Amino acid sequence: MNTQSKTTGVAMQRLAQARALMSREGIDAWLVPSADPHLSEYLPGYWQGRQWLSGFHGSVGTLIITQDFAGVWADSRYWEQASKELAGSGIELVKLQPGQTGPLDWLAEQARTDSVVAVDGAVLAVASSRTLAANLYEKGARLRTDLDPLTELWDDRPALPAQAVYEHSTPHAGETRADKLTRLRAVMAERGTDWHFIATLDDIAWLFNLRGADVSYNPVFISFALIGPNSVNLFVASEKVDAALRSTLEQEGITLHEYTRIGSALRNVPKDAKLLVDPARVTCGLLDYLDSEVTLVEGLNPTTLFKSQKSAADTRHIRQAMEQDGAALCEFFAWLDSALGKEPVSELTIDEKLSAARARRPGYVSQSFATIAGFNGNGAMPHYRATEEEHAQIEGDGLLLIDSGGQYLGGTTDITRMVPVGTPTAEQKRDCTRVLKGVIALSRAHFPRGILSPLLDSIARAPIWADGVNYGHGTGHGVGYFLNVHEGPQVIAYQAAATPQTAMQPGMITSIEPGTYRPGQWGVRIENLVINQEAGKTEFGEFLKFETLTLCPIDTRCLEIGLLTHEEHEWLNEYHAQVRQRLTPLVEGAALAWLNGRTQAV
Repeated sequence: MNTQSKTTGVAMQRLAQARALMSREGIDAWLVPSADPHLSEYLPGYWQGRQWLSGFHGSVGTLIITQDFAGVWADSRYWEQASKELAGSGIELVKLQPGQTGPLDWLAEQARTDSVVAVDGAVLAVASSRTLAANLYEKGARLRTDLDPLTELWDDRPALPAQAVYEHSTPHAGETRADKLTRLRAVMAERGTDWHFIATLDDIAWLFNLRGADVSYNPVFISFALIGPNSVNLFVASEKVDAALRSTLEQEGITLHEYTRIGSALRNVPKDAKLLVDPARVTCGLLDYLDSEVTLVEGLNPTTLFKSQKSAADTRHIRQAMEQDGAALCEFFAWLDSALGKEPVSELTIDEKLSAARARRPGYVSQSFATIAGFNGNGAMPHYRATEEEHAQIEGDGLLLIDSGGQYLGGTTDITRMVPVGTPTAEQKRDCTRVLKGVIALSRAHFPRGILSPLLDSIARAPIWADGVNYGHGTGHGVGYFLNVHEGPQVIAYQAAATPQTAMQPGMITSIEPGTYRPGQWGVRIENLVINQEAGKTEFGEFLKFETLTLCPIDTRCLEIGLLTHEEHEWLNEYHAQVRQRLTPLVEGAALAWLNGRTQAV
């Protein structure tokens, strides 16, 4: 029996066990989101229940099981991967598309009088639970959130992570915990609250200048924070904090509690308290611990906006991290050019060599996400990942897409570059050029301060739409400061809600990464990180512009140069001149020769 057959057979067996449990408990539909009690994007193994049940390994997806249906809702980034992994499992792929029914709406549409929909409340956002419960109520159905069926079904469920917590200290942490807490309390007072509950791991790591390794690629640790009128409480497993760090925190007025004590602490919040919570970033199961008389004041976590706006000191460190990352990329690409056609190179080799080049750079900690190295048809899957069982050799003619990033003490990087292998076709070159035109269009934009970030999306898409081409993912995501590679509140995607919290402010770092994907043939994506900088004030208000942070040549061998306008020529040449000037002091030998060759003016 092949590996895929074994995998689908296991998924069918687990599906049968799930349905038996549902029948016993009187559950008509079971919702299994890709989530944990912190609503993280990347999950510790303990909470990867959707993956365990379905066999679909994408980082985002929602599973629904009924007695006669099972389906995983996934967006276009994962369609090819999900189609392969779900084949023969009895679980359908439901393609998420703008304007079409999502999993919560589908549950409401299917609901009948007295039917019961179950979900583990510990991993369902308050905002989602309210919407679903209200829609079910209209049908005479109800939502049950007090059961985690995985506790019974998953015999070998992984343990909670236990990696050590450590300080993110000076010079890289430019603001003290005390100053951050003072800023936080000021916003709490403005909102008329005396308590604040935080469940999101990157908010907590930023607020306390602490980092960890509980979640792959994200330097965060499993924890909760509860800020009271006269107290600051951090809930984290005691064995993860050594005596010296514990003493330092306690001297600063931060009381440590066991991670598992959060329920008890929430139950003890006074009845007359006014508690600030973000309903999109905290789960209904956690808030169920509160006394019903506690007043909830709902809004964006203040720390989410604070950490998105990098300070001048942060920005200096980020620029240095980008230089080190760019130097590592020069070493890697110089090796790749010399190796192609002369020694075996696979998608797995790309990951190995690129990670090793970064690891030699000062301040490097880890990858910021799993490297995506996709040759030809594999590059058409935006979140493709090569495995020992399935990967391609880099040989013949075509396009190699490499999307990678690093975590440095002074910043987080994320970059995508295209590499021509052999002789790319004219159509491949047109796709690469069209995508670059989208990158340049948005990179050159000036826009009003406070514009809602999803509204910027069409600037990058316009040159691509002009040729009747489109792509399914967003154009840009926020990026943390030695934190999560995907960070809010801003996002450049027309599919996203243009809410007030997405307003663009100085210091925000965002990716620009348009693409083109031809299933089974090739994929194209070019990505830089940019930071919002002030662009001056006119009679019409304040304006912002982007400073490009990423430093790595864009391979002109992939381009049809004649399709670029004069302004696009200028942008590309100026960018390459800056890359050469800033990276030259950090590389030598073959890497320097490669840098000089790839940054020649066109």
